[in-house]
Amino acid sequence: MKRVEVVNPASVKVSPFILNEFMSPKDTSIKPEKVTKKAVRDIANELGISYDESHIEFAKKLINAYVKS
Repeated sequence: MKRVEVVNPASVKVSPFILNEFMSPKDTSIKPEKVTKKAVRDIANELGISYDESHIEFAKKLINAYVKS
């Protein structure tokens, strides 16, 4: 058997039910853009790194796979 406590209606506080208070906030982060070959070339030039097109293509694919996961 469950116990029941009888209370005076005047002693009960009533407030509106706000659903958002019980939900976790949605992820509002911006979806990352894919990295382009031009962006990888620019970064390599800023850092003074020598490269060829195969390095650029590999770096682009690697960065995009990392960002996607």
